[in-house]
Amino acid sequence: MDLAFLHPLYEHPGPWASVYVDTSRHAEDTPHELHLTAQAMSRELARQGADEATCRAVESAIEELGHSPDPHGRALFARDGAVVLDPRLARAPQGGSRAEWGPLPRVGPLLDLAGEEPVAIVAYIDRKGADFELRSALGTREAGTVVGQQWPIHRTSSVDWSERHFQLKVENTWEHNAAEIADALSVCQEETRADLLILVGDERERREVRERLPQRLRAHVVDASHGAGSRLLDEDVERIRAEHVHHHVEDELDRFRAARTPDDAGRAGAVEGVPALVEAAREHRLEELLIRPEGADAHREVWIGEDPDQLGVRRSDLKILGERECWPARADDALIRSAVMTDAAALSLAPVAPAAQDTPAGGLGAILRWK
Repeated sequence: MDLAFLHPLYEHPGPWASVYVDTSRHAEDTPHELHLTAQAMSRELARQGADEATCRAVESAIEELGHSPDPHGRALFARDGAVVLDPRLARAPQGGSRAEWGPLPRVGPLLDLAGEEPVAIVAYIDRKGADFELRSALGTREAGTVVGQQWPIHRTSSVDWSERHFQLKVENTWEHNAAEIADALSVCQEETRADLLILVGDERERREVRERLPQRLRAHVVDASHGAGSRLLDEDVERIRAEHVHHHVEDELDRFRAARTPDDAGRAGAVEGVPALVEAAREHRLEELLIRPEGADAHREVWIGEDPDQLGVRRSDLKILGERECWPARADDALIRSAVMTDAAALSLAPVAPAAQDTPAGGLGAILRWK
């Protein structure tokens, strides 16, 4: 998951209100339900010590969701009387709405609730062109149409020279249309930042388009087992997305496992466990965090200062670094802050855990950068 969107959360010190709002139950009384949720979250934040202005800001933001509730939910991060960031969620928070007040934003759940939900372009391909659909957590919308050359498009079975010449024109028309579709699909992906390209149509047309896509997109292409004229159901897209995410997480786990072995200089390219991760974070060596949400180390207590580099396993570690003020925080949230500020990524292992073998000990690991 690219963490760049979290930068606003670390431009100012805490404490922070972190609220996950469940909007997945749609009914006529949804605005009233959100009104009750807004009051409950405000009371809970106040109970934990949040200031009145921040409680009011959160309550007002949740009330506003009643006018056009999101399909799954919303996260709200607020401080000093203002909501700073409010990303939409790709799935509903497990256990319903909840609120926390603490020294750092509670961003760990975003790895599962807002990330790894690939935005997909579904391309319905035939010999005449293609229709594109954008499928995301927010629903389905049209994303463009490609109209290729319309003549000639059908083969004949004749062996006459003129007919062979006609068939050559057919081949040229198919190739031209496939190139047009591939170009348009590439542009659509750049504009939408889609993670996944799903091709629907006859096998030959899918292959012709796939072979003409830029090399950078090849790993993002999936063929759907539907012929021309078919339409994918939501459950079809969800299954393809889940398989894509599963394969991606497995690939990153394989990278992590391989990187554990030290190189010729004796340096390992991966670490696990809180002490090693804290050291790597302080030295700006995190490339990608791997987090198993239910792992014991994810909620282990570490100590933080106002600066992301001020991170220690023990309070005394920060005293040695010269930090006067420090606070306890969850290890996953503290490490994610370090990752955000050093342009590292983060990945939840939930799509493959607990079935996956040889995952990071304690549920926290990282692939490192050495340059």
